[in-house]
Amino acid sequence: MIQFFADKLQVQVHPTRVIMGAAAAEQAAAAIVRLLAVQPVVNIIFAAAPSQQEFLETLAVQPGIDWQRVNAFHMDEYAGLPADAPQGFGNFLRDRIFSKVPFREVFYLNGQAADPVAECRRYAALLEQYPTDIVNMGIGENAHIAFNDPHVADFNDPVLVKMVDLDEACRRQQVNDGCFATIAEVPRYALTLTVPALMRGRYIFCMVPGEKKATAVQYTLQGAVREACPSSVLRTHPAAVLYLDRDSAAHTDLSSFNIKPTI
Repeated sequence: MIQFFADKLQVQVHPTRVIMGAAAAEQAAAAIVRLLAVQPVVNIIFAAAPSQQEFLETLAVQPGIDWQRVNAFHMDEYAGLPADAPQGFGNFLRDRIFSKVPFREVFYLNGQAADPVAECRRYAALLEQYPTDIVNMGIGENAHIAFNDPHVADFNDPVLVKMVDLDEACRRQQVNDGCFATIAEVPRYALTLTVPALMRGRYIFCMVPGEKKATAVQYTLQGAVREACPSSVLRTHPAAVLYLDRDSAAHTDLSSFNIKPTI
């Protein structure tokens, strides 16, 4: 494993995605335990994507976490999918972690809401009521974070949750990930936490494995910090860690960074 910083963002490159996911889970678990030692409840936002699989599996079996003092949120949801659709992000997370450990409360974002704007306000109020301690997230192939694609990302968004339209690259990723058979099946709209909502987290753990993410990682770390590359905002967060494997780091010129010795 090697480590370096891109501005404020700590970056770790691990040999494989399995090792990467385990390392991220262990470090996230340690942060949860530290927070529980000094406050009654910890509030965590989770991402739903195949890239999070190894992380979620390992986090669910970490020892020493009093999950009954942890509230869970998810960061986005498709609009209009059937409530039982396996592609639904709430359902994805229910299967992989929400049903695996005894959370104090799991707050679901309702993509079937008749009034999506009202649903965004409801979820934003919950985020205000339970300030975010930890964000566990990924980066999309187009560098989106949550469903903040480049054309809708706003680093100074005035709201915490909003309805967005998904760009073609984002929708095609859902097919590439095996979540949908064709792009025509991928919903065009979603509810998402905004960039400021994610950046409110005291700690951010961002897991990004795989060669399909290599270009997005390169722009995240070596391009300008700008809304055209939403994930670049991570470089401004004081306590964010980006976890990569060799494949996702493949396009990044690591020699341009001050690399710490291999551990």
